Formats: sequence, structure tokens, C-alpha cells
Amino acid sequence: MSVLLWALVALPLAVGTLLVVVGRPADRYAPGVAVGTAVAAFGLAVVVAFEHPRAEAPLFEGLPAGLAVDGLSGLMVVTVTAVIAAVLLFSVADIGPDEARARFFGLMLLFGGAMLTTVTATTLPVLLMAWEVMGATSWALIGYWWRDPERGDAANTAFLTTRAADLGLYLAAGAALASGQADSLALDDLAATTGSWSALITAGVIAAALGKSAQLPFSFWLSRAMQGPSPVSALLHSATMVVAGAYLLLRLEPLLAQSGWGGHVVAWTGAVTAVVLGLVAVAQTDLKQLLAASTCAQIGFMVLAAGAGAVTGGTLQLIAHAAAKSLAFLVAGAWLTALGTKALPALRGAARRHRTAGITFSVAALTLAGVPPFALWSAKDVLLAGALEDSTALYVVGLAGAVISAVYSIKALWFVWQPDPASAVRGGPLPYAARLPLVTLAVACFALTVTSFPPVRDAVGRVLGDAQPHPHAWEFVLSGALAVAVAAVVWVRGPQILSLSGRITAPASQWLHLETAARTLLVRPVMRLADALAAFDDRVLDRAVEGSARGSVRLALWTNARVERLVDGAVEGVAGGTRALGRWARRPQTGQLHQYLAQAVAAFTVLAVVLVLVR
Repeated sequence: MSVLLWALVALPLAVGTLLVVVGRPADRYAPGVAVGTAVAAFGLAVVVAFEHPRAEAPLFEGLPAGLAVDGLSGLMVVTVTAVIAAVLLFSVADIGPDEARARFFGLMLLFGGAMLTTVTATTLPVLLMAWEVMGATSWALIGYWWRDPERGDAANTAFLTTRAADLGLYLAAGAALASGQADSLALDDLAATTGSWSALITAGVIAAALGKSAQLPFSFWLSRAMQGPSPVSALLHSATMVVAGAYLLLRLEPLLAQSGWGGHVVAWTGAVTAVVLGLVAVAQTDLKQLLAASTCAQIGFMVLAAGAGAVTGGTLQLIAHAAAKSLAFLVAGAWLTALGTKALPALRGAARRHRTAGITFSVAALTLAGVPPFALWSAKDVLLAGALEDSTALYVVGLAGAVISAVYSIKALWFVWQPDPASAVRGGPLPYAARLPLVTLAVACFALTVTSFPPVRDAVGRVLGDAQPHPHAWEFVLSGALAVAVAAVVWVRGPQILSLSGRITAPASQWLHLETAARTLLVRPVMRLADALAAFDDRVLDRAVEGSARGSVRLALWTNARVERLVDGAVEGVAGGTRALGRWARRPQTGQLHQYLAQAVAAFTVLAVVLVLVR
């Protein structure tokens, strides 16, 4: 069965790489190949979810590359592949034949393959590699229309923000190695570390997860990510990159609990994000921006669940949210293509003109609002039961976030269903390739409700190995009644009840100016430091190097003029002396025997005199 596990992650990665490399010549065949690959991956995911295979291969000495499917990752691979298949099928109609289809579908498969590797990774090295590929492909997809500078800037902002937070995973990996208690860097071993190393690992994991999942204070990058094509938003916001951080926290919940502080930090960060970004969503007048802020808020519930130890509730929330949010973004994309706008006032009557899109969007909005009997209503209560066990205050804040979700969801629904006399003509039907995924996801929003009630909920808990508290009947009734009441008030009164002072709504509509704050507190100081270092390099280091070079040249010239002349003179003097000695040595060599005899007599005479004198 390990072969099937390798195939599950290798198939989308290999086909995606092939499509990207081949490029435009494959545009004609890319949609069919991509959809077929996604459907095949879904089939493999269903099989491995039941079989729970494991696979391992050597990576570095003492650090194996491990993949495994257990209860949590089994549910995730099925969710991820199902959403990928639905989004790619919709993309067949949304991404026109004039676009670079091979590049688009190839990047989408690479993106999905990286997410599948992320959720099945059992060791930090594999997780880090998949994490990086997911970030790189998200940058390429957000900036898919790269000729538009605004889209390129949005892609850079999203990439750099998440990349900065990703450094936390490297911190965690380094601390795990330094501790000596997790030599293999297996994720399951991280909770066994102790002392200050454990604190560093926990802090690194939390930073990386919060950044990837666009939780406070990193939320602003998700607003900029709306510059990408609608299918990219649907996939990124529902079952891949943005939920990767929440998945990691759910996976490493034992690490958060063992730290003693990590769980509380994560739970309250998620709860505050659910409330604050919910209010940001309420203030939006752009449908995609509203959905983006709601993604941060809804994922806040998953983060809350991880911190409170409600793994079952967080997982159910993740799965239900994946269906609802992908559906909402796909419909928003269909309206953007058909009507050329995503502004809520301009979308009046859109649901009446395109009934399939309108009905399915209504299902998505009611699901996000937590209205019974749709899936997020019950899933949210399962995770809030864990929050109630942990802290009553945490439960109250979470319930407030759920109420706010009803406000922004019904606000969007009110606009698209209001009649617009100026556009009373009903629009044409959506292509079949677009309608099928919308209807399928709408059915899933309703069908997934059963997972939050016995016996399915108990089975999910056993699969996940989680024993969190179960909600009482009054909790379901309370949250459902609040959602219905708030939804009714917003629907009856319309946006008038939301017409607050501009001084109140302006910061929320601008995402609390989080990006401005990040640029002021981080980007500008870093750029100024970089400019100062560049100036130091130019004015000090470069001048020092250039001065050293000039000094070396001058020394060489002086050496050539003075020292070399002396050396040459000495060499020439030695040579001249040697020649003179040679001439003197040649004088006695006349070839005449009587002269040689005279020389010998003189030499022996001198030698005799010396011997006599020495004695």
C-alpha cells in the first residue's frame, strides 16, 4: 500500500511539473489532463484513507523522509483531493482557451501535490520542503496575470509575509536537532522535548502556522491574495495553503498542550481573529474581500480548536469550511466573469439572473452563517464544546464570532438576491463544467452535517484518537437560534443596520491597516537598514577596497622604479664579478708547459713557506 501513498503525492506533482515545463503547446490538453489527474488522486486518497499506509525513504543520514496516512491525514487527503477536483473542473469553464492553460493547471496540480505532501509528512524535513513548494506555487498562482504590476505586487506581499512566518519552522527544526531529543525530526517526537528547546519548537510552530493561516497579525496578506484568479482563491482559501497552518496546529496539539502556554496562546489568537476579522468582513463592500476576511475568521475557529484540544471539532470545521468556502469563491468567480464586477452593490439581482449560482451561493452563505441544518452550524458547536471545557470566556468569544459570521454571510446574501430593475433580464445558464462542482459542493455543505452527531461523530473521534467533550443539546439549540435570529434581522433590515460611522467602519474596511502597520514597523526599518548597509558598503567598504587597490598599484610602481633597480644592479654586479673572476682564472691557462712548471714551483714554494711558518 505504500506504493499507493507515493503515487498519491507523486501523481499531481509529476503531471503538474510536466504541464508547466511543456507550456503553451499543451494548453489544449491541459484541462482534461489536470481534471483526470485530480479525479485519479481522489480515488487514491479514498483508498489510502482506509488503509492507513506508511512509507519511508532515506533522505539524509539519520533523517529519513517519511509519509503516512492516519486518521487526521486520511480525512485531509480526501478533503483536499475532492476540492481540487471540483475547482479544476470549474476552471475548465472559467479559464478561457486564450489563457496560458498549461501553466495554470500545472501550477494548480503542483499546489495541490504540495498540500498532499504537507498533510502526509511525518518528519520536519519533508514538511519543510512541501511547505516551501506550496508557498512558491501560491506566489505564482496569485500573480498568474503577471503583466499587471498590481497583481505581481500582491503576489510578492503574500509570499514575503508567509515566508517571514515560515522561518518559525526552521527555528523549530533547529531547536529539535539541538535538543538531541528528536534526532529523526519526526513530528510525533516533538512533544517529547523538554526545557527551553521545547519552548523554541512550540514558538516556531505557532509562528509558522499563524502566518500560513492568515491569523492575526498576519491576516492582511490574504486580502492581497484576492488578485489571483477566482479558482485560485477557491482552492487557496478552502483546503490548501490557508488551512495548512490550522492543520499543523491540530496535528501538533500534544506539543501545544505539553508546553503549558502554547495552547492558551493559540486558542485566544484564534478566538480574537474569529471576532475581529469577522467584523472586518462585515465592513467589506467587495464580495471577494468579504469572503477573504471570513476565511481568516472561520480558520480562527480551527485554530481555537487546536489550542483548546478539540481536535475532532477543529477537523470537522475544516472539512465543512472547505466545501462552503470553495463553493462561495467559485460562484463569486462565475459572477465576476459574467457580470464583470465583484462589488456587492453592483451584484444586486445576480442570484436571480443566474439561478444555479444563486441557489448554491445561498447554501454556501447559510453554511458560513452557521444556520441549521448546514454543516458549519454543528461543527462549530463541537469545537466550542472543547472551548467551554477549557474556559467559559473562550466559549463566549467563540460564540460571538459565530454570531458575527451570520452577519457578514447574510449581508452578502441580501445583496445578491435583491431585485435590480436595471438588470431584470435573466442571464444565460452556466456551463455544465461549472454547474456540476457547484451543485456537488452545495450537497456536501448539507450532507456533512451528520458528521457532527453520533454515531458518525464518535467514529471520527475514534479515527482521530481524540476524546474531547461532546456538546450538549442546548449548545446546538443556542448557536442555531442565535444564527437564525441574527440572519433574520439582517435580512429584514438589510444593510441599513450596518450603516455605522465611517470613522468606525473605515479601519475595518481597510483590514485594520495591518499592511500599513507591517510596512511601518517592519518593512521600512528593514529597507532603511538595507539602504544604510548599502551606503556603508559603497562609501566605506568599496572605497577601502579601491584605496587598497590604488595603494597596491603605487607600491608596485615604486617597487618597479626603486627596488627592482637595486635588485637588477646587484644581480648585474654578481654577474660582472663572476665574469671578471672567470677572465682571471683563464689567464694562467696558456697551454705552455714551462709556464705550468713555473706556476707549480711557485705554488709549492709558497706552500713550503707556509708550512715552515705554521710550525
